[in-house]
Amino acid sequence: MELFEKVGDLKSRLNEISANGKTVGFVPTMGALHLGHISLVKQCVLENDYCVVSIFVNPTQFNDPKDLKNYPRFLENDLALLKETNCQIIFAPPESEIYPEPDNRVFPLGELETVMEGKQRPGHFQGVAKVVSRLFDIVKPYRAYFGEKDYQQIAIIRRMLEITGQPVEIISCPILREPDGLALSSRNMLLTPKHRQQASLIGKTLLEARNKANEMSVKELSEWVVKQINASPLLEVEYFELANAKTLMPIDQWHSDEPAVGCIAVKAGEVRLIDNVKFDSK
Repeated sequence: MELFEKVGDLKSRLNEISANGKTVGFVPTMGALHLGHISLVKQCVLENDYCVVSIFVNPTQFNDPKDLKNYPRFLENDLALLKETNCQIIFAPPESEIYPEPDNRVFPLGELETVMEGKQRPGHFQGVAKVVSRLFDIVKPYRAYFGEKDYQQIAIIRRMLEITGQPVEIISCPILREPDGLALSSRNMLLTPKHRQQASLIGKTLLEARNKANEMSVKELSEWVVKQINASPLLEVEYFELANAKTLMPIDQWHSDEPAVGCIAVKAGEVRLIDNVKFDSK
């Protein structure tokens, strides 16, 4: 396993690999790795000749300085986990390598950045587009792997690729959950024991909502989900949105030929958790 911190050194190594006709898969992360990340890495290892994993906490996607400061960082532990996956290359750059000068690009992401996470975190997806496009320029992967817990983010990245024309195949991978239903997330380790116990209600409620969709309208189901989670004094729903699974635009009724997705953000004390569940077309 090779560790690189400088863009120039990584590019030189990747040029050697591409010169030999080998495929490169890429898993961009912000570190604090968990089994969800590891599942992405393992899939990348299986499907490509070389697997590159980046570990970089991207400041441009945080609109709350406190959130950026508190984001968990455990590089040594991350490297130990990755060593067990047969991943060959780790890229863990300082900020000066990713942004040697300010990135003032503005991506025309359209309505995708005005709903759900985009509405709650202005500028967040511009920061995501900046860092992912920059990383794609550096790594030039054939495939890149992302977890579906960040469902809207995957849609943003696909839109970003339409804009930049970068030839990267996006592989979206299913959410992994704890036995009690909580979606795996680096932020989970920041939860207090009491909040962690209550946070399992998020995943349980979303999975139960799938069963109730046949007997409730969109409005009724939305209200039911919010009521169930807010019944816990330790949780507060920031939003729950039922949307078209492809466009992510809000829906007000079920459609027979269009699957939907329910996306949620919940505050558990000082920690903000997101999750989602897919609904089959009716």
